[in-house]
Amino acid sequence: MRFAIIGTGAVGGYLAARLAAAGNDVVCVARGAHRAAIERDGLELLSPLGDATVRVEARETLVGEAPVDAALVTVKLGDTDTGMAAARAAIGAETRVISFQNGVESHVLLARHAAAARVLPGSAYIGAEVASPGVVRHFSTLARFVFGPLDGKRDPGAEAVLAAFKAAGIDSHIPDGIVRVLWAKFVFLVALSGVGAAARATTDRIARTPELRAAFRASMTETYALARARGIALPADLLDRHVGVLDNMPAGQKASMLQDLEAGKKLELPWLAGAVARMGAESGVATPVNATLAAVLVPFSDGAR
Repeated sequence: MRFAIIGTGAVGGYLAARLAAAGNDVVCVARGAHRAAIERDGLELLSPLGDATVRVEARETLVGEAPVDAALVTVKLGDTDTGMAAARAAIGAETRVISFQNGVESHVLLARHAAAARVLPGSAYIGAEVASPGVVRHFSTLARFVFGPLDGKRDPGAEAVLAAFKAAGIDSHIPDGIVRVLWAKFVFLVALSGVGAAARATTDRIARTPELRAAFRASMTETYALARARGIALPADLLDRHVGVLDNMPAGQKASMLQDLEAGKKLELPWLAGAVARMGAESGVATPVNATLAAVLVPFSDGAR
């Protein structure tokens, strides 16, 4: 299959390397030193699941590119419009546009640039980083990707992408209800990113500090209540399971929002704690913890340090 990777950072780089190594035709949207290194030396993946170095085309825009079978969107949510504009030429009428972005609203942003019926929300469960230009480091054996049509109906195009993923050794599936999957992750991610960034705390520090642990649970409780108010049926034991995940995360690991904060980058705040506060107001659900986390981080949202 032909794939475009829109945002070849940690997640996009992992997918690009696995798909290209399996013989797929992959073109990457990347910028700066990272793009230059990929073009010059190839894309290198360091992973407990197996290292790989592949030759892929890396460009700032895909002007002149023929439409691809699937565009995998892994840019930060705030860069969605820019990333999709750069890849416009590669998005055809039948191209599946698959989001592996944070939050629960990526499909709304992507529908500005592609037919809504061809936009497939998804979620990535992976810890990785761009270790240096052209090099992506994957931290553990967890690298799982889920995606599927918003309406839950069968989509042959999505199934073709799934087959390509599986042939490339990528742990992936199409769930019965992608919306529930996205919200289940959202509950955890909002809490981890908000508490971690506000407290400048690693995951193990959140887990072992009673006050931060309580804030983490309180944030999740609000987002869980918001999901239920919006008709999203989540498991009754979801919060306990998420606390268990927190307790078993590697020492020293940081939420991506904290990494962005420390690097002086823009934060995905409007689509995480900020989104919970906004949607809570719309749905009549009180979200004081997430509203406070969002307020504390607002001065840094545009990349100020």
